[in-house]
Amino acid sequence: MLPLSEAEDKGYRPDAVFRNETRKVERLVKSNAMVNAHSNTDSQDSSSTSDSSISVVHRRRASSHGKHHALTLYSLADSSWEQRALCYFFDQHTIKADSEEDGHLDYLPSLYARELESSSSCLRWAVDATALMTLANTKNAPPLMTKARQGYGRALRGLQEALASPANAVKDETFASVVLLSLYEDISGERNGLFSSHTAGFEFLTKLRGNTQVYHQRGRDMLTFAYTHNYVEILALGNKPRFDMDWVLSMLDINKPVERLVLNASKLCQLSLYMRSTPTPDQATVEAWIKAGREYDLELSQWTQTLPDRWLPLVVYSAQGEPLLTYNRISNAVVWNYYRAVRVMVQQLLLSLNRTLTSIRAAKQSSDSRDTSSEPESECLDEPALQAIIREMTTDVCRSIPFALADVDSLGRPNKSDSPWQMRAAQGYGLLWPLWYILSSGMPTPAQAELIRTVLSRVGSTLGIKLALVLAREAERIRGEQDEVQGEVLGDLPRGAYNLGNQS
Repeated sequence: MLPLSEAEDKGYRPDAVFRNETRKVERLVKSNAMVNAHSNTDSQDSSSTSDSSISVVHRRRASSHGKHHALTLYSLADSSWEQRALCYFFDQHTIKADSEEDGHLDYLPSLYARELESSSSCLRWAVDATALMTLANTKNAPPLMTKARQGYGRALRGLQEALASPANAVKDETFASVVLLSLYEDISGERNGLFSSHTAGFEFLTKLRGNTQVYHQRGRDMLTFAYTHNYVEILALGNKPRFDMDWVLSMLDINKPVERLVLNASKLCQLSLYMRSTPTPDQATVEAWIKAGREYDLELSQWTQTLPDRWLPLVVYSAQGEPLLTYNRISNAVVWNYYRAVRVMVQQLLLSLNRTLTSIRAAKQSSDSRDTSSEPESECLDEPALQAIIREMTTDVCRSIPFALADVDSLGRPNKSDSPWQMRAAQGYGLLWPLWYILSSGMPTPAQAELIRTVLSRVGSTLGIKLALVLAREAERIRGEQDEVQGEVLGDLPRGAYNLGNQS
C-alpha cells in the first residue's frame, strides 16, 4: 500500500488509493470478473453480418469462452485465408461497447457487411487489406503481406474516388476507411518515420462532416479516434494541427472519462503550439507559460477525482510480493497509462521552462549588476519534485503492465494460458504511445526500460502490430541522444517531441 503523501503527489485522491481497505473495489472487481472475461473474448458475438464465415466463427467463440485466441480457432476447413484473416481481425481489433464503457471500432462489422455487395468499396478493401496484414504479421507469411499491400493500394484509389464525390465524402463509410487505412499503416509498420500518412485525411473529413458527426454514437466514436490520433502527433511528435482545436473540443462529452481526458490533454497541446510560435520569449512570457503548465497539471490530476468506482485502480501484490495495479477492465489500464504519459509530458515541459527561466534571470542579473533596483520575481520550480512525479508515473505504468498484458487477473493472480481473460490486439495497440513516451523520456530505471522494450517487442511480434517495433527502436535512438537534448533552451517540448519535431 502506498504512503499517503506519494498517493497525493501522483494525483490520486487518497480514497482512490486506499479504497481496498474497505474492500469496495475488490468486491467490484470480483463481481465483474465474469463480465470482464466475456468482454475480452466475445465482444462481437452480437454483431450482425451477412458473411457466413464470420457467423461461424462468432458461434464458435460463443461456445469457446475458455479457449485462447489461437489462430487455429479460425482455420475453418472450407474458408479462405482472406476469410480467416477477416475473422481474426474482427476478433482482435474490435471491442463491443456496453452500458458502462465505449467499445473500439465496434461499428465496423455492420458497416463492412453493408459494403459486401458493392462493386467498388474503399471501406471493404481497407478492411480486407488491414485484416490480411494483421494475419500475415502474426503468421509471418510474406505472400499474405503482398496481397495486403495490393489491397491497400485499391483502398487508397477507392478513397480518392469517394472524396471526389461530395455525397460520398461525408459518409461514415468514408471516414471509417481512413480509420482503417491509418490502422493498416501502424500494423504494417510503414509510417513515414513516426508520422501517419492519414492525419491530413482525418483533419479534412472532420471539418467536412461538421457537427453532424456527433449526433450518433458511431460518428462520435470515429471523431474520438481521429482526434486522439491527431493529438498524439501534436503532443508526442511536435506536429502542427490544421484544424480548429476549440471547435473539436466543444463537441466532446466531459461526462465520459476518455473524452474528458482528451479535453484536458488538449490544453497542453495548445500550450505547446504557443511555445513553438514564440521562438525567443521574454521572462514574463516564460513565467506565464509555467503558470499555465502548472494549472494544466492540476486539472489533469483532478481527472482522477471524477472517475466512477469501476475506473479506479486496485493495488494488489504478485506472488513474489511486488505491488501491482489492476483494473476492472484492460481498456481502463490503457486509458490510465495515457493519463500518466501526459502527466510526464507536463513535468518535462515544466522542467524545460524552469531551466529557460533560470538562464534568462542569470543573463539579466549579469547585465544589470549595477542596477540596485529589483522587481519581485516568481519562485523557481522545485525540480526534484517534478522529477519525482515523473518517476512515480513511470513506476505506475510499469506496475500496470502485467495486468494490461493479461499476465495476471484483477486480483494479481497468474493468468493461465486457457483463461478467458486475454489481451486483445486493440488493447495492445492502445499501450504503444504511452509506453513509447515513457521509454523515450529518459527517466525510467534500466529495469523499467527493459520491461517496456520487452512489452513493445511482444506487441509487435505476438499481436502483429509492427509500429511497436518501430517505436522501440526510435525510443532507443532518442535515449541515446538525451545528453545532447539536455541543454536545449527556449520553447522545448519534452525530449522525444523535441528530437522528432526538428528532424528534416
